[in-house]
Amino acid sequence: MLKCRSDYDDMRIMMFAAGGDIGGGKTHILSIAREVARDNDLRLICFRDDVMSREAPSMGIDTRTVKSNGNIFEAVKLACDQAKEFRPQLIHCHGAKANMLGALVKRLYGIPVMTTVHSDPNLDYLGSPLRDLVYGNINKLSLRRMDYLVAVADRMRELLIERGFDAQNIFTVYNGLDFSESSPEPRGEKNPQEPIVVGIAARLNPVKDISTLIKAFSMAYARNNLLRLSIAGSGEEEQSLKELATSLGIADVTRFEGWVEDAKGYFESVDINVLSSLSETFPYSLLEGAYVHCPAIASNVGGIPYLIEDGKTGLLFEAGDSECLAEHILKLAADPALRTELAEALHSKAKEEFSLRRMKLDQEEIYRVLIHRSSRRKEGRYGAVLCGAYGKGNAGDDAILHAIISRLRKIDTYMPFYVMSRKPVETGKKEGVGSFYIFNVPRFLKYLRRTKLFVSGGGTLIQDVTSSRSLYFYLFALVAAKRMGCRVVMYGCGIGPISGNFNRWLTGKVLDATADIITLRDSVSMRLLEDIGVKRPEILLSADPTVSLPPVPEDTVRAAFAREGVPESGGKIAFCLREWEGFSNYSPIAEAANYAYNNHDLLPVFLAMEYPKDVAVGEKLGAMLSVPSKVCRERYSAQELRGMLSAMDLVCGMRLHSLIFASSGGSPIVGISYDVKVESFVRDSGLRRCIDLEDLTAEELIEYIDEALEGGRSRAEETSLCLKKMENINGEAAERLLGGKESA
Repeated sequence: MLKCRSDYDDMRIMMFAAGGDIGGGKTHILSIAREVARDNDLRLICFRDDVMSREAPSMGIDTRTVKSNGNIFEAVKLACDQAKEFRPQLIHCHGAKANMLGALVKRLYGIPVMTTVHSDPNLDYLGSPLRDLVYGNINKLSLRRMDYLVAVADRMRELLIERGFDAQNIFTVYNGLDFSESSPEPRGEKNPQEPIVVGIAARLNPVKDISTLIKAFSMAYARNNLLRLSIAGSGEEEQSLKELATSLGIADVTRFEGWVEDAKGYFESVDINVLSSLSETFPYSLLEGAYVHCPAIASNVGGIPYLIEDGKTGLLFEAGDSECLAEHILKLAADPALRTELAEALHSKAKEEFSLRRMKLDQEEIYRVLIHRSSRRKEGRYGAVLCGAYGKGNAGDDAILHAIISRLRKIDTYMPFYVMSRKPVETGKKEGVGSFYIFNVPRFLKYLRRTKLFVSGGGTLIQDVTSSRSLYFYLFALVAAKRMGCRVVMYGCGIGPISGNFNRWLTGKVLDATADIITLRDSVSMRLLEDIGVKRPEILLSADPTVSLPPVPEDTVRAAFAREGVPESGGKIAFCLREWEGFSNYSPIAEAANYAYNNHDLLPVFLAMEYPKDVAVGEKLGAMLSVPSKVCRERYSAQELRGMLSAMDLVCGMRLHSLIFASSGGSPIVGISYDVKVESFVRDSGLRRCIDLEDLTAEELIEYIDEALEGGRSRAEETSLCLKKMENINGEAAERLLGGKESA
């Protein structure tokens, strides 16, 4: 039984801090520790006696610290002793040394461990090859031992996924700042004759690329001698940066402030806040500047663009581009009104979206996920493996995957998923799930051993039209899942055609022996199962999983149409076609498209459901028309296609999911059947408007267009409601199997 949120309201969290953190890193750790400790039991373990370990107790944080810095044996003893004494539900690490010790404690005591990735691990020791070789590689190895990772920007999360970390075990928590005492008023006007101070608060190391700022400032100063440069921070590059300023002739207008503890006070003295980093996650210095209404210029890296929108809440430049940075400095220096406008927009966005409370709530939710999953895994099998034709670029299959995951998450919000995909990185990013290459059998078997449910979904997998090899693979997947002890549901699927006698016999035997419940999206598939002797599983007629997806926001639809120049107003008829053997006579469709425009004022729009394969058909047909038309040549997400098709006055489709998307969105449809699944969907929806591709004529297509338009959207919306009701059967079947109930 899924635990509710209240079951985790009083969590026991232990934080490991490597120590040596200053600036944003220290602020993040102490802020999150203090906030989480307000409502939970939290203990902070510092592996270095420094400013953080001394500040933490004064903030009311329960803190333990090593007695002597650099003694690794003392650090190990402290970590182990505290883990045994405090008995945390999880350990949250910050920093390379903390990650190493967290991985050790996890191995010794089985306590789940997570870490916050504050920066790109590959760049942490930039400019220090020996330290990178030792500490950098130890940290990278330790990261692989973490149960969960938290990135402080979505871009960092995507980077970690690309490097092979499991997407469903990576979360994003943006840094937050307490704006409760920030003044709501903008800065006062500055005397035009006063110097304009350009400031940066950062560590003086190569990643921050302060040399680019110094070069840019030099160029800007040559054109505006009221400019001054202030550099707050310390680090290994301090001397070389001072020498650079001297060589460029700006030493007398450049101040190296050293490390500044009062960041907000510092930014009150700065007119333009600059961050020139080569790599960032989500820097506190931009929030601290926003707190005191300071406008910002920043490099377009990491999570910075989530706060700094170019021209709206600040100005962006590409990392290392000193010329662009110089132009931005001159632009803001010369325009006080623009400085105020950008500063106020930045202050408003930072206060609304990047508050300390939001950071706390996001972090606590991640703790709940980890604790819940850890608890469930100790009880036994947990999670689901999803098998289908995913990651191939087909919008219908992508939508099916999203629909299945969304439905299963309603059963258990925290359930882990492992998706078989042709493009596992892309699938992981898009859906936030674990994903692996579909033909990686060892990983497939590994996940089957730990999960409870195997979901065979994703359209018509069980067929031999594509090839017998494809059929045998998906049958093998069913056999493997059953042998490994999973409950098996075939989820809102289609079956067939299956032509060979051996293939029909084998399919009947495998499905009868492996599936617990089979839910089918069409009646033709149900008759085929009867014909091949599938009797043991519970077999239910349902609907395609995608009809359960929520309506697409109007803004998304408008933006998609705008990309192709499709007018928002006015009538539209969509044609969703595909290349198919024997489909070479396009003239009936061209004639019907001309008719729809001339007689019903409907603009023909050719949409590609599978990109780029379907674009060519649209281009050929568009060239044949004597009336205006639009051929959509870009790739659209499944959500965008659902929205576009739902906005049509009529959809004529060969692609099954073009008809499903349109029907679920309340648009009338006319089917052109190249496969029995298309005709079956139209008939099962209570309609007769489907023409076999081999018998396609302009006269019959025009007749069905007239009939569909006469019925209008009201009839189509009735169909939509019926489909959504039937689709519930899919989720109910999965829920029964996850709950441990056998099929009826």
